[in-house]
Amino acid sequence: MSMSSQKPYLIRAIYQWLLDNGCTPYLLVNTDNEGVVVPEQYIRDARIVLNLAPDAINGLNMDNARVSFSARFSGKAMDLFIPVIAIQAIYGKENNEGMFFPEEDHTPPSPPDTTEPSTTPTKKPNGKPSLKLVK
Repeated sequence: MSMSSQKPYLIRAIYQWLLDNGCTPYLLVNTDNEGVVVPEQYIRDARIVLNLAPDAINGLNMDNARVSFSARFSGKAMDLFIPVIAIQAIYGKENNEGMFFPEEDHTPPSPPDTTEPSTTPTKKPNGKPSLKLVK
């Protein structure tokens, strides 16, 4: 049985835990990931740190695929979208307590090694198709 990722659940839990303990939740985002929408002028070394304090953002939505909200940058409102895969950490500004996630591999999985015979047709010297056993 394949289960969904724990990461979005942990992000939501740590966020609430930080708020309950009077900390300012910060999100560390790898901006190299596809689908990340953040203000580019604040990106440093393909990373951005975002303040998720309730008084700093509006419309926070944390689902299993992404974190989204609106925030002001230099007085200009902007909608931000962060795929869960791009989140590297959620931690408290005051004490760095929270959770840091390992880098996720973005390379597609290699095809499984099959030991079954191939059913790819080949041609015999007489020109007729046949099957070849591949080990």
